[in-house]
Amino acid sequence: MNDLTGERIGFVVTGSFCTFSAAFAQAKLLREAGAELTPIFSEHAAAIDTRFGTAAERVAELEEICGKPAIRSIAQAEPLGPRNLLDLLVVAPCTANTAAKLANGITDTTATMAVKSMLRRQKSIVLAIATNDALRASAKNIGLLLNTKHYYFVPLRQDAPAEKPASMVADFTKLPETVALARDGKQIQPIFG
Repeated sequence: MNDLTGERIGFVVTGSFCTFSAAFAQAKLLREAGAELTPIFSEHAAAIDTRFGTAAERVAELEEICGKPAIRSIAQAEPLGPRNLLDLLVVAPCTANTAAKLANGITDTTATMAVKSMLRRQKSIVLAIATNDALRASAKNIGLLLNTKHYYFVPLRQDAPAEKPASMVADFTKLPETVALARDGKQIQPIFG
């Protein structure tokens, strides 16, 4: 893994609850590579209990990995860019809902405000998409983001093509490499597996 010592990375979590464990495992690896992580939760990710754990447990888990309290409101996320508090932002997992809002310039959640705030300073945004409709309704938004400056994608693959033919999920194991390249303005290849 590349050395990320001193890199200030925001780690945004949105509501693809079944992928939290995979995302959090990569957050640990980013920390082990020397990154300083700031946890950021969307409102739903911070509040909804699921079969994958309670919201409080998941927030506490990422806070422990990062070693600091989570940003959980639009007001807390807004200064990230203007005050130059982070070098790069990861959205892992990034739901179709969040991707649609980003593609269309909608800033009405903590997650989307964190992204908007970072884009003010033209900082890199790494997206780890996880959605059941990537190859249907969400395809146009993913396409827009692929063609928008400062967005970088963790490679995606169909996760269950026979049962869910439109579903795609990021290969979370490629997140650290994607981050290392994105900080240098490069997109990891191939994007689709």
